[in-house]
Amino acid sequence: MSVKLAIIYYSSTGTNYQLASWAAEAAKEAGAEVKILKVKETTPAEVIEGNEIWQRTIERTKEIAEVALEDLEWADAFIFSTPTRYGNVPSQFQQFLDTTGGLWAEGKLANKVVSAMASAQNPHGGQEATILSLYTSMYHWGAIVAAPGYTDPVTVTAGGNPYGTSVTVDQEGKMKEDVEEAVKYQAKRTVSVAEWVKKGLE
Repeated sequence: MSVKLAIIYYSSTGTNYQLASWAAEAAKEAGAEVKILKVKETTPAEVIEGNEIWQRTIERTKEIAEVALEDLEWADAFIFSTPTRYGNVPSQFQQFLDTTGGLWAEGKLANKVVSAMASAQNPHGGQEATILSLYTSMYHWGAIVAAPGYTDPVTVTAGGNPYGTSVTVDQEGKMKEDVEEAVKYQAKRTVSVAEWVKKGLE
């Protein structure tokens, strides 16, 4: 049976939605059954209405389902994509993670394969720390982290983050580095590792 992959993202400017979309494209090519899911937006509407790019992103992604705990149970593997906030995930993302305690207590998140991507407006603005902070939660789950490492030259050409693909964006949310191929490689690697784990558990 094919790997079931949930690609879970939070995005206000569209960057992480784009990363998630590239990951989904590659994962489907690798034979995975894929869901793209967004983290629920908790920012007050009046704040969003004052930001044209944010409004545009919400409109563009309105058809994408919000992630639910059932999606975590369904999936064999996850790819998370998130902006950085002070070297950690945004509050919206953390709020979702904080709802997973019941699944964790039942052991339903153990042995899931996970990988993560991040973005920031500064190349040293917490991209690596954000991914590592996210992986800390995954270790508590008993999940298996599938980082890209330096297993392919594309990691280096995309900026050299071995923990997961990361990208710098400008004030308009436009990416400064070309990371598409790195994202696609990371997605395919995640699917491959999940296949190995799934076969080992059968």
